[in-house]
Amino acid sequence: QVCRGLGTPLLPVWLCSLSGRHGVLFSTDSLLLSDWKRERVFCLYFYSGQREQTKTASLTIDTHSHHWENRREDPSSPRKRRPPIEMAIRTKWAGATVSWNGADPFF
Repeated sequence: QVCRGLGTPLLPVWLCSLSGRHGVLFSTDSLLLSDWKRERVFCLYFYSGQREQTKTASLTIDTHSHHWENRREDPSSPRKRRPPIEMAIRTKWAGATVSWNGADPFF
């Protein structure tokens, strides 16, 4: 028999398959998906288990759009390219900015 929590987890959890690699993106805030006010600035954690990841990454997500951050650059330019995990986050929160909080994006 499968635990009830498996179908409805207590915390927001996403299993990710990005560029052929797997990881878990999650939040410790159980109200993140039920209270829209919590979706403005919040923290998500990402763990992939890859060798280059020595600890769980703490990402700060800001869904508030800043007009000065919208640049007119070629999307293929090196400055415009984003890690796949950021692009996956933006499938849920379009236009969100993702801060790696000082860590180098490894995924």
